[in-house]
Amino acid sequence: MKIIVPMAGRGSRLRPHTLTVPKPLIPIAGKPIVHRLVEDIAGVINQDIEEIAFIIHRDFGKQVEVELVEIAEKLGAKGTIYYQEQPLGTAHAIMSAKESMTGPIVVAYADTLFRADFTLDTEADSVIWVKQVDDPSAFGVVQLNGQNQIVDFVEKPKDFVSDLAIIGIYYFKSGETLRNELQYLLDNNVVKGGEYQLTDGLENMKEKGLKFVPGKVDEWMDCGNKNVTVETNTRMLGFLHNDGEHLVDYDVKTENSTIIPPCYIGKDVILINAIVGPNVSLGKGCHVINSTIKNSLIQTHSHIKNASLDNAMIGNHASFDGNFTSISIGDYSVLE
Repeated sequence: MKIIVPMAGRGSRLRPHTLTVPKPLIPIAGKPIVHRLVEDIAGVINQDIEEIAFIIHRDFGKQVEVELVEIAEKLGAKGTIYYQEQPLGTAHAIMSAKESMTGPIVVAYADTLFRADFTLDTEADSVIWVKQVDDPSAFGVVQLNGQNQIVDFVEKPKDFVSDLAIIGIYYFKSGETLRNELQYLLDNNVVKGGEYQLTDGLENMKEKGLKFVPGKVDEWMDCGNKNVTVETNTRMLGFLHNDGEHLVDYDVKTENSTIIPPCYIGKDVILINAIVGPNVSLGKGCHVINSTIKNSLIQTHSHIKNASLDNAMIGNHASFDGNFTSISIGDYSVLE
């Protein structure tokens, strides 16, 4: 089994954080989004992973490439880096890794997390992972027949056809079949809005009689902008806490401070006259002094004092001193 992970864009909706750290590498509960994603996929497919192919932009830099390869290697897989030179759509991004599209593959977009308890149907030609939603008009959805097979893909339906939203994770029994269909789109300039779309390839596969079935997830968490990323951090902390994971590093130094779970507290964190939690992630090396923090995501080596933070997201190596309650500042920022 191989996993293809398109993650080429830095993501404008999460700026300033994504100016220096690509969105898929922003930590949720102490672990990068993309790391959690591939771990969770590995748990659902329950098969050995041969390779994880990451599709990035060249300006991510060599250190990011090293980190991505390390993520793959921790799962016992080969890590491969591909580049998408131009943002020409989902199909174009996936085809940047066409050399790795052989045998069974999973395609997963790296700005989403999920919780699921289903068995992957490896006999199906394709499994499209979906989540039941209250407002399907905001999503691409799938329509099922009486045999639980997908018979239609509908983008943001104005009238109700289904409440099963596509979350951006797909299984294909044959990577070669998908590659051939997407190559057809590129060769024949089949574009919508100037982009090559994966859904056009899926539609062609369906018309040729390939069997598509849904894989229903229990939870679907977005990481598209600051507010939903903080919310996703909160939800993930809750899941991990309920799973019994130890989230507070044993080396945390505290003085007259309280930690209200669930919280992730990284190594070498110092808390002085602080109340932290619930639903807070503090990355490695953070210092929190004379402050109260809840429902917030703080990355690494940031210093916070005299603050009362709620729904905050702070990047790496930031220094913050103040009484703001809802902020979003990026790496190496200073507010004093």
